[in-house]
Amino acid sequence: MKRLILASVLAAITAPASSAHAQSRSVSPPTAQDQLDARYDLALAAGYKALMLCSAIGNAEANGALRTPESVHAWELTGIYPALDPIVRDLEYDVFWAAPLDEDSGQRPGLDHVAVTWAEDAPPRWAVYREGKGCFVAPMGATPPDWNFLRTEAPSNPAMERTTSDPMAANIAQKRVDVSAAFTGAYGEGRTTAVTVLHRGKLAGEQYADGFYATTPQRTWSVAKSIAATVIGAAVQRGEAEVTASAGLGADDIDPRRAITIDHALRMATGRYSDTRGNRTDPLYWGGTTVEERAQNWPLIDAPGTIYRYANNDTLAAIMAIDETFEDHPPADLFEKLGMTNTVAETDWRGNYVLSSQVWSTARDLARLGQLYLQDGVWEGERILPEDWRDYVSSPAGPQPEGSAFGYGAAWWLMNQSEGVPSDTFAAFGNRGQYVVVVPSREVVIVRRGENMVGTRFDIAAFTRDVLKSLEN
Repeated sequence: MKRLILASVLAAITAPASSAHAQSRSVSPPTAQDQLDARYDLALAAGYKALMLCSAIGNAEANGALRTPESVHAWELTGIYPALDPIVRDLEYDVFWAAPLDEDSGQRPGLDHVAVTWAEDAPPRWAVYREGKGCFVAPMGATPPDWNFLRTEAPSNPAMERTTSDPMAANIAQKRVDVSAAFTGAYGEGRTTAVTVLHRGKLAGEQYADGFYATTPQRTWSVAKSIAATVIGAAVQRGEAEVTASAGLGADDIDPRRAITIDHALRMATGRYSDTRGNRTDPLYWGGTTVEERAQNWPLIDAPGTIYRYANNDTLAAIMAIDETFEDHPPADLFEKLGMTNTVAETDWRGNYVLSSQVWSTARDLARLGQLYLQDGVWEGERILPEDWRDYVSSPAGPQPEGSAFGYGAAWWLMNQSEGVPSDTFAAFGNRGQYVVVVPSREVVIVRRGENMVGTRFDIAAFTRDVLKSLEN
């Protein structure tokens, strides 16, 4: 099976673009580099699959929800990066539980890990679940016993202990919004899984795709960057961080990268090099490297604050700059305060938060994040964020993206140029169609979750405009 998959990858590398090309010239055999790249793609695809299966199943189970491997294959593992998409679903996998099924209760004691086989001469890729912390993907070549020391306690089944009730469900506004068009293709070919709309703090509209519910978490992808900005804002409010402080990059104080501030990092303006458009960081996300290895050491090629260059590494650097605060104030504490009890910020295998992407959350929890900003950083009478934090994250104070319909603030996107949308609208955007739209002047939060396939999109500006219009009627 593994040889067949590798053979298919190599065949794809050497296949002619058309029959005409095949007639006009011979096809070169794969080079050593081609074979190496094909093997690397297999290893990455296996890590991708292991982590997605582990996180989707384990984090849903922690919320009292259910995700099956078949569901994950249909949603999270379909329409992904072109290099990995043709091979990821065919890789063989095993899901391991902490103990056998209890025949009397029908309950399992919790997910332990997921293994994905990718080569006959290498160990499977592993993703390990830890209660309350979600999953991490182990480095290539690792075997499960290597990770036992990272468990702080034996996994249990929180689904047996937690209620799935949600006070937001009872807080329904009299005027409901019909959001069904988001599931019909009216706003593009993107696949919608959940929509939640809050108006003046009350649930004004909500709908889910089949198999998804209020307690079903999904990976936030880059919406996590806006969560990261919120975590940093909470540290600023506590007096434990300053956005004008150095992010601590560089070898020592004479390294010019020390001039990069947390603000530069939040605004994607560090001036550091990125090896891919969007800085995908596959070695970290799926390869099992760590934040410290992968995100911190890129060279400076532009003066900090002069160039906008979207990069996962910048958000990771901003979070690493306040890493010392997490012992007393981990992200989970902030989520608990906001009632985001179905949200988990995952880490690499060394415990560094991957807050550029690797957060699993529900639509309602993300609506609470937006509501915090509607309330100018105050939650249940407590100031969580500084008084000017909303203005800070939604201000285009740094260099702006070229050729984009949206501006950029501090880890939040700006929708101030979108037709029919109030100019104070800002939003968190994430891969595969994750959106959290905040409209302060209308007291509205709109959350759209999706699993868009590569090459498809969801028109969030049009959807926002239509939701706001419906609230006027």
